[in-house]
Amino acid sequence: MSHNEHRRARLLREMRVSLVLALPMVAGQFAAVAMNLVDSALAGHYNPTTLAAVAVGSALWSVVLLVCIGVLMAIPPSVSQLNGADRRGEIAALWQQAVWLALGLGLSMLALVRAAPLFLAYFGITAEVLPEASAFLQALSYGAPALALYFSFRFLSEGLAWTIPTMVFGVGGLVLLAPIGYALMFGVGPLPELGAAGLGYATALVLWLQAIGFLYYLHRSPRFADLHLFERWPLPQWKPIRELLALGLPMGVSIFMEGSLFVATALLIGRLGALDVAAHQVALNWASASFMLPLGIAMATTVRVGHAQGAGDASAVRWAGLAGYGLVFVTQTLSALALMFGGYWLARLLTDDPATIALAVTLMAYAAVFQYPDGIQALSAGALRGLKDTRIPMLITVLAYWGLGLPLGAWFGLHLEGRAPGLWLGLIVGLSVAASLLTLRFWRLARRPTMVTQ
Repeated sequence: MSHNEHRRARLLREMRVSLVLALPMVAGQFAAVAMNLVDSALAGHYNPTTLAAVAVGSALWSVVLLVCIGVLMAIPPSVSQLNGADRRGEIAALWQQAVWLALGLGLSMLALVRAAPLFLAYFGITAEVLPEASAFLQALSYGAPALALYFSFRFLSEGLAWTIPTMVFGVGGLVLLAPIGYALMFGVGPLPELGAAGLGYATALVLWLQAIGFLYYLHRSPRFADLHLFERWPLPQWKPIRELLALGLPMGVSIFMEGSLFVATALLIGRLGALDVAAHQVALNWASASFMLPLGIAMATTVRVGHAQGAGDASAVRWAGLAGYGLVFVTQTLSALALMFGGYWLARLLTDDPATIALAVTLMAYAAVFQYPDGIQALSAGALRGLKDTRIPMLITVLAYWGLGLPLGAWFGLHLEGRAPGLWLGLIVGLSVAASLLTLRFWRLARRPTMVTQ
């Protein structure tokens, strides 16, 4: 076998390993985004104003949600590096402090989301949308602690390269949300018709069921028995929590920078009226669904790179990264084709309004364009997390998303009156710059991964 043939065979093997690890994560992420799709579908068939309200409410919810998840993303690389270094006995103590951190983050999220109406009024959301968006968020806030705890449980399992529970509990939550959301929104039997608030209560209830279910699984599964996760539970300790924060806060800022680019775009579009907001929500839901493919692969790459780094295997770090890029190229090609040529049928699944469908189809064509940069930046960020490199990526995302993407989008969309499509041009610019710089950063470090520091 020639050298090139050997490399191709190795790449295919590495891609298969990453794919097996990533598929349950992809399914779990799809289920999480599909919960937003369910909310949007129910709201879209309720009325366009309610759909717009859920879109705006979901955007603001995402602001605090992304920071929380980003900080807790310190768990998988920390666990995978301990596992790779054959230090499993230290995992329980680390995770227990991560749970305390998650609880604090969840309670902070609850307080922030309860104050959401003040933020919505500040951003100038139209009067027709504001009341229902506020009601949706007030109800949804009760699920914030559950969401943070759920991710602390899930990230432990993923850090140990066991991803099946992510899929099982994700799909389980999705299956529960549709009937509960319908019953509380439209009113069934003795249940009153609660509209947008009903969707918020339904989502919060499902989040608590997912968290409780995952906790029970960790307690009962023999796969985690040797870790002794629940044998002794110490009080919060500042030193390990501070170390998690030192790693996780830059991740939280990075995730926030990307997510908030979309959130700020949604809030700016909120000034244009219900039609632009509704179309944006339809298109963004499908773009977000497609993003779950590279995100799941990026999460798997974090675990594989972290395990290789913990074991001190520089070659395995590079091959894990290369396998991730190969898989992302495939997924993003499929997503771009689906959004470009299937936009009309995808929009019809979420709304019956012809004007909303027409504008959503246009926005999905823009989404097709940013599939490659979006997937590449996600994969590069995931690989860098595996190396515990978080500070420079944070600065890159600040520059790309808020230094370039958002200002250009606002210029195209509002000043030049390009409306929603103009704002989406800013998304393309921000994602493209981030993809280029993060990829260069990973390959520079991958040549000398033992030099990476936190």
